[in-house]
Amino acid sequence: MADTARPPATRHDGPGAEAPTWRSRGGTRRSTRTWRLWSSAVIVAAVVLAVLVVPPLVQLDEQAVNLAAKLQPPSWEHPFGTDDVGRDLLLRCVYGLRVSLLVGLVAALVATVIGTAVGTAAAVFGGWVDRLVMRLVDAFASVPHLLLGIFIVAMFRPGVWPVVFSVALTHWLSTARIVRAEVLSLRSRPYIDAAVSGGASRRRVAVRHLLPGVLPQAGLAAVLMVPHAIWHESALSFLGLGLPTHQASLGTLVQTARGSLLAGDWWPTLFPGLFIIVPTLAIAGLAGVWRERLNPRRRSELML
Repeated sequence: MADTARPPATRHDGPGAEAPTWRSRGGTRRSTRTWRLWSSAVIVAAVVLAVLVVPPLVQLDEQAVNLAAKLQPPSWEHPFGTDDVGRDLLLRCVYGLRVSLLVGLVAALVATVIGTAVGTAAAVFGGWVDRLVMRLVDAFASVPHLLLGIFIVAMFRPGVWPVVFSVALTHWLSTARIVRAEVLSLRSRPYIDAAVSGGASRRRVAVRHLLPGVLPQAGLAAVLMVPHAIWHESALSFLGLGLPTHQASLGTLVQTARGSLLAGDWWPTLFPGLFIIVPTLAIAGLAGVWRERLNPRRRSELML
């Protein structure tokens, strides 16, 4: 009887066997990036919609005190519950997020303008100007942002604009470094040499050729700065140095809810904290996707 031997098992360890694994890893990476992009975009869109739509539509005073309804847990009437004086916590969180976004956006814009101007000037003039500017940047960077921000805010009355200027004046340093490095890279391009050989002044070269080249990096730095600005404003308000105590702010809400948390009432602390963490992580996620598109070779270097 003939031996019906089975053929030897085939080993899938050749070059062709690695291709499905590589493709599957690439597909997983793309799907993760796509999920992060869409989830971050949905959260940011919901935040912007809530900030713009809720205050005009909800005809309630976020400062209205109702001691009979103080520290009520989340319910249909008050989805986030009420605080220690009976104010609706959802409405106060929305107003606090409104202030935090205003501070974050304006401070990031001002800091980006300052950093772009300083970094471009240092790279264009070079020599002793570059060395002096970068030593000043290193000196400012050696001081912790929060300590410098406390010093700046303490010189003014509590309010939105002192916090904006405090955040802006402590967050332009990284933008200056990024823009300076990008301008130094652009200066070696042939079209810059052609413009200089054609008699273009430094100002014209900077405005017409260098600044347009650094705008994508500067815009990315501005978006990445928004979460930092929101955290900075929340920290200052938590310490009692940011906005007045009667004005809704996420940091102030967390600070005033500490006593309630010790008494076992968790919602006055949880929801303002989530309003700080979730939107800022969503904005950082969108900035991370933008960063990956600008620098595809450095996808793992997401700066938060």
